[in-house]
Amino acid sequence: MKSTNNPANGLLASQKDSNPDNRANSIQTKMYADVQDSSLFQAAQHLGHEYLENIFDRNVFPSEKALFDLKEFDEVMPTASSDANTILNLLSTYGAPATVATLGGRYFGFVSGGAVPAGLAVKSLATFWDQAPAMHVLSPIGSKLESVVETWLRDLFRLPEKTVAGFVSGTSSANFCGLAAARFRLLSNLGWNINEKGLHSAPKLRIVTGAHAHSTVLKAISLLGFGTENIEWVAVDDQGRILSEALPELDAKTIVILQAGNVNSGSFDNFNDICKKANRANAWVHIDGAFGLWAAAVDKLNHLTKGIALADSWAVDGHKTLNTPYDSGIVLCADEEAIRSALHMAGSYIVSSDQRDGMFYTPEMSRRARVIELWATLKYLGKEGIDEMIYEMHQRAVQFAEELSKIDGFTILNDVVFNQVLVQCDTDALTLKTMQYVQRLRDCWAGGSVWNNRKVIRVSVCSWATTAEDIRRSVKSFQKALLLAQK
Repeated sequence: MKSTNNPANGLLASQKDSNPDNRANSIQTKMYADVQDSSLFQAAQHLGHEYLENIFDRNVFPSEKALFDLKEFDEVMPTASSDANTILNLLSTYGAPATVATLGGRYFGFVSGGAVPAGLAVKSLATFWDQAPAMHVLSPIGSKLESVVETWLRDLFRLPEKTVAGFVSGTSSANFCGLAAARFRLLSNLGWNINEKGLHSAPKLRIVTGAHAHSTVLKAISLLGFGTENIEWVAVDDQGRILSEALPELDAKTIVILQAGNVNSGSFDNFNDICKKANRANAWVHIDGAFGLWAAAVDKLNHLTKGIALADSWAVDGHKTLNTPYDSGIVLCADEEAIRSALHMAGSYIVSSDQRDGMFYTPEMSRRARVIELWATLKYLGKEGIDEMIYEMHQRAVQFAEELSKIDGFTILNDVVFNQVLVQCDTDALTLKTMQYVQRLRDCWAGGSVWNNRKVIRVSVCSWATTAEDIRRSVKSFQKALLLAQK
């Protein structure tokens, strides 16, 4: 970098000044020098790319040595300032080997997506920008891209034109926002302004959801003061889908919570039928679609999401099925007044505009402009790329199920409608032991869960990088793990 107006020049020129605020070794002088040192940032880019080049072949979980070497970070808080390059090298030497290879093609745990290369690159660029798009005046580019992506998402998911979006950290937060909007609207319809009067003595709202509701939904219900003991649980079928005929009578005090993608089986509720019932009763419908809502963007899978446009709010992640870098969650709401009122913000210092001010659609004011890499991922893939990438994940999940089912000792418990595969061995003890060996072998990684009161291994295919060969290699690792478990 070259600049005749570099503030560091003045600081460096003041080395002989007796004022301690201007001493040559001040931290401010040091940081200006670091900004000038392009090699520092080039080194970071080089180390990052070197990590990516090796991610597809390395062990999926850190080795025992890598885990042991994390002791290198144990130290008391340093008194003196450290060298930036030393910090980079410490992270590269001892931090990188201790990462989990979620960006590779053989990580199947926790519904964690990979990352589209363009999204990673743009996130790196956006890190230098360090934007916080709470208000248009704080980040015009952040405001513009949030508006653009909001329009794109309405199109991809085929949602009502009035739908607005808030860009949050993940579906945990998105579910909270959607249910907060529901609470505001239903209470407002009953003549109760929760922002002014609070929950004390407020009309009681009902929560109706399936027996397999995700834990993040329960967390949001708890945080919003509904109380999990007040949930009206609805029975589900053998795939975890709500039984429409088991729904209680709905009314205008009811929030119905549905699932687009059961976290275990990957199944989808019957949105069309349930939403129509809810609409007739003036109930609010919220859809938890963390990873499954993206099926709406795939020609051969969008039958799974028929009727989602009849809901009132939706939650979805970018960092799962779409493969944006972490962290990227989205709340979508067809009632703009409700979500803005539920997440209201006021202050004499706030500069609102006739452009998008993102803080009115999220709980937090200070947040990074995660929309930049979300926009980049969507633009890079386009509709055709999204369709191809997500359908490929489905095909690889089907392959995993088909190949495992041919091996004596493994049973597939679910219909593989999207990207989830549930695997069971003859006994709970054997299932658990087999999963532990799979994890120790480190060829792939899958976690456990409970399905119909039985232990299962849960396989989630969520990465663009997963190939047919990755599946074959992973199946062989499962087979080897089962043999070790049986000894």
